[in-house]
Amino acid sequence: MALLKIVEFPNEVLETPCEKVTTFDKNLVKLLNNMYETMLAADGVGLAAPQVGILQQVAVVDVEDENGRIDLINPIVMETKGEQTDVEGCLSFPNLYGDVTRPSYAKIKAQNKRGKYFIIEARGFLARALLHEIDHLNGVLFTSKVSKYYEESELEG
Repeated sequence: MALLKIVEFPNEVLETPCEKVTTFDKNLVKLLNNMYETMLAADGVGLAAPQVGILQQVAVVDVEDENGRIDLINPIVMETKGEQTDVEGCLSFPNLYGDVTRPSYAKIKAQNKRGKYFIIEARGFLARALLHEIDHLNGVLFTSKVSKYYEESELEG
C-alpha cells in the first residue's frame, strides 16, 4: 500500500462534484486501501477521493467504533433526522477547526468495493463523519457550514 498526497485548500478539485463509480475492480480496491492508510497516517477519521485528487464518489470512514472501516462508493443520503453541533476539522484544511451543525442521524445507501449495495444507519459522531465525507463527494466543504472558527490551541486541553 502507498500513502497518497492529501490535497489542501485552495484547490478546485475539492469543490468539484465527483463522478459515479461504474467499474468495481482491483484498481478500486487499491485506491480504497491506499486512502485508508493515508487517512490513518494523517490521524483522520474519514477521507474522500477528491482529497487525494481523484474525482470519483469514493470515501473511507473509520471512527474507531464497532463498525470499523466503512468503504463508501456512490453514497446517497436517504434520510436524516435531528441536529447536532460540534467541532469539525478536515485533512484538506490543516489546523482549521469550526463548529458545524449536521443531522444527528443519517441513513445512507452506498456500494461496497464489489458493487453490492448496503444501507448504514448512523448516529452522533459516525453520522457527522459520513456526512462530512459525502459532502466532499458533492464538492461541498465544511467551511461553508462553519458557525464559529477555532484555533488549534483553543481545542487543546
